[in-house]
Amino acid sequence: MRVSRLTLETSAPDSALRLARDIRALAASPPDVGAAVRDILAAVRERGDDAVLEFTRRFDSPAAGEQLRVPAEAVEAALAGLAQDVREGLEAAIENVGRVVDADPGSAFEIELPQGQGVALSEIPVRRAGVYAPGGRAAYPSSVVMCCVPARAAGVAEVAVVTPPGPDGKPSDLVLAACALCGVREVYAVGGAQAVAALALGTESIPRVDVIVGPGNHYVQEAKRQVVGLVGIEGVAGPTELLVIADEEADPALVALDLVAQGEHGDDTLLVLVSSSKRLLDAVEEEAERLASVHATIADASLALVDVGSLEDAVEVANAVAPEHLQLLCEDAPNLAEEIRCSGCVFVGAGAGTAFGDYVAGSNHVLPTGGAARFAGPLGKAQFRRRQALVSLPVPAARALAPYVSSVARAEGFPVHAESAEARETLSTSQTKSQ
Repeated sequence: MRVSRLTLETSAPDSALRLARDIRALAASPPDVGAAVRDILAAVRERGDDAVLEFTRRFDSPAAGEQLRVPAEAVEAALAGLAQDVREGLEAAIENVGRVVDADPGSAFEIELPQGQGVALSEIPVRRAGVYAPGGRAAYPSSVVMCCVPARAAGVAEVAVVTPPGPDGKPSDLVLAACALCGVREVYAVGGAQAVAALALGTESIPRVDVIVGPGNHYVQEAKRQVVGLVGIEGVAGPTELLVIADEEADPALVALDLVAQGEHGDDTLLVLVSSSKRLLDAVEEEAERLASVHATIADASLALVDVGSLEDAVEVANAVAPEHLQLLCEDAPNLAEEIRCSGCVFVGAGAGTAFGDYVAGSNHVLPTGGAARFAGPLGKAQFRRRQALVSLPVPAARALAPYVSSVARAEGFPVHAESAEARETLSTSQTKSQ
């Protein structure tokens, strides 16, 4: 357990931002994988399935078979063999995430403007979406749920899941069962940057998609970054992050447990406790080190303990860090939550552990990391839809607007734009109605 102590120096200008930089510097720097990912993308572009299979056998499993697509029977069989308690948990997650997604009002609207023209904005689902379900350190059926449920709710016609094969050359039955429960039967046993390349470029076996979403390692995220423009992505996800704001009354055992639990995602996870109580900071440090000594899954976790003067200071630090997850374990948590501007997901009160959000609370665990919560939010319908505008211009409206178009277009050096608008001035109302 690596423990760092930091203090907010309120007398310094931009103190919260400076502290946020210091906190982020505690996270391990990602490896430089750009060149390797570019090589993989180039190979898949040139050789298709052959390259995907080569890299899958090299990086995922030497036992990977010739067929990348997992037979539908295997997906169904995995569901049939799923332990009942696990199935019930996944079904609860699917139902709750689905309810939250369906409650999303969307952003479609229609408006009539003063000159008489109408603009309608609609949301149209993409045709195909690709979901990356991580493997390697563990199987993540929960990530299948978090990505596939919003895609289905958005109206995506075809959802394809890619997931790395294990040592036996086959993907996790947990992941396959989750796919089946989410109504997805198109699954490919391939992981890493080659999986992202195949989804973005298309190969003989894997049709290209319009959007790719899902967590994954540095290679997966770098591949997503490099294919932006060919496809849409929900963001480039980094290591898990949890920042907890707690006061003197918080239970140090509960605070420590919630923090180090997120350390199971990897030793590069950013874990931060911000408090004005030195007693709490000391007690949490002691309990976190005890937990790390008995659980191998968190033995290498890193925890930052930040001493601040007040809860107001703690909120300022949290907004500056813009963490993926933020827990409020303090007496005035509901009111304090109203002051949070920058977090992927805020968990309010003693009952709201981040682990619930990872699975069945109904919120989505695909969230912005690396400070991206300043401008991004949870995965939802929007990432699987594109907005489309419909413009209606009756002749009177066109006549009213043509002079504006003409003057601006000519100022920009586009005389034909101006003429295109001016041509509408000679149209009759009957001409427009007949067309």
